[in-house]
Amino acid sequence: MIAALSGRALAACARRGGYRPLVADLFGDCDTQDLAEASERVPGNLTRGFVPEALLAALDRLAAGRLAAGRPVIGVVTGSGFEDRPELLRAIAARHVLLGNAAETVAALKDPLAFAAICARAGIAHPEIRQDRPDEGMWLRKLTGGSGGVHVVASPRRGDARRGRYYQRRVEGVPISVAFLAAGGSCRVLGLSRQWADPAPGRPFRYGGAVRPAPVGPVRASEMCEAVMRLVPHTGLRGLNSADFLLREDGFDLLEVNPRPGATLDIFADRDGALFRQHLDACAGVLPDTDLALPPASAAAIVYATADIRVPPDFTWPAWAADRQPAGDPVPRGAPLCTVCADAADADTAEACVRHRAAAILARLLQVPA
Repeated sequence: MIAALSGRALAACARRGGYRPLVADLFGDCDTQDLAEASERVPGNLTRGFVPEALLAALDRLAAGRLAAGRPVIGVVTGSGFEDRPELLRAIAARHVLLGNAAETVAALKDPLAFAAICARAGIAHPEIRQDRPDEGMWLRKLTGGSGGVHVVASPRRGDARRGRYYQRRVEGVPISVAFLAAGGSCRVLGLSRQWADPAPGRPFRYGGAVRPAPVGPVRASEMCEAVMRLVPHTGLRGLNSADFLLREDGFDLLEVNPRPGATLDIFADRDGALFRQHLDACAGVLPDTDLALPPASAAAIVYATADIRVPPDFTWPAWAADRQPAGDPVPRGAPLCTVCADAADADTAEACVRHRAAAILARLLQVPA
């Protein structure tokens, strides 16, 4: 079973790996319905996440359906939606086998002060973190356990400490993410990608997309990979995860660790489904000894609606679009409309292609009356 705010990418990985995914997510988009053997759309939203009782009930129903058919589920792979809800992970683990990071691991990595302490023990630079904003300097205000960049805002004035909110000193650099598999205190790095933002009013750091490979020199890339290897033994991480850095001319800072398969899953997922099998193996304590067979370069971008959109019944989605919204469902302004992907011979070409495709699909749908 797969539980994530959007389960499509994980479902695609599982299906290519020979598994029959059962999905509980917020969207129930067309791709997820096609990929999943069974799926449920769970109440909630991207800001507040799942309605906990509804998610647990959906997973119980999906599991019971397979058990009645004589094919019990292996366990639950979790994606986004749990960074600020370790208690929900504990509830899932009490009912099913959890194929991912334990609640305690997620809670420690998403607690800003605990994360800073982990970085200190591992000898990894990170931006200064405070519970209240100082009078001077440039700072970002963040929510504990936030994801996707929508919770990050520049903070121009001093603020008092509030529950669930913290301040991080703003540093400049190129956003680089390191994807890795972890098991038993060790890890295997899968690769580096560069990310970009798609700003919106009030959401200047909203996640836009990512491209692989990242434009990082071999020396600096090796240093970032070594930083991840030093970090993992202090965390209890297992399975597929990613670490987000800001790359400077004279070094780098670790911003956060995503203790789950993350936003770059589409550009690291191989056609044969080995990545999903490797995630399950790593959760069982075994790291792979072979590299994934990937195209030279891949990019993926989220297309957000710039106006209220309703997909018409006769709309033909291109093959390179994923997370397709069902016909007739309203997509409000600012909400994710779909994901576009591209493979290419080099990173620049792949990124240019997804940006062109994102603009093209949005232009087509904006011509349709909402």
